[in-house]
Amino acid sequence: MASNSTFSVIGADVKITGDISASADLHVDGTIEGDITCASLVQGESSVIQGAITAESARLAGKVTGSITARDLVVLKSARIEGDVHYDALTIEQGAEVDGRFAHRVPGKTAAPAARQGDESVLILNN
Repeated sequence: MASNSTFSVIGADVKITGDISASADLHVDGTIEGDITCASLVQGESSVIQGAITAESARLAGKVTGSITARDLVVLKSARIEGDVHYDALTIEQGAEVDGRFAHRVPGKTAAPAARQGDESVLILNN
C-alpha cells in the first residue's frame, strides 16, 4: 500500500488467506480467511470474513465468522455474524443475524475488556 493511500479495496474476486493490518480504511468485497486490524472497515454484502475484526469503526453487511471489536459498529440487515461482539456504540438494522454475545466496552480502552461477572452488558439474539 502506498504511504499516501487512505483507502484500500479488496475486490469481490479476491480471496486472501492470512492476517491483514492496515492503518487506513479498508473496503472488503472479497473473501478473507484471517484476522483484520484497520482504522475503518466497510464490508460488502457478498463478502465473507473468517477471523477476528478489530477496527475503530466497522460497517458490516456480509458474513463474519469470528469476534468483532469496534468503537463504532453498524450491522446492516444483510449481515450474518457468528461470534462475540465488543463495541462502544452499536447500530443493528432489523433483519441482521447475530449468533454470539454483545459486550459493551469501557470507553477509552483500545482492547475488549476481560469479561467479569456483573461487569458487562450482554444481549443475545436468536432467530
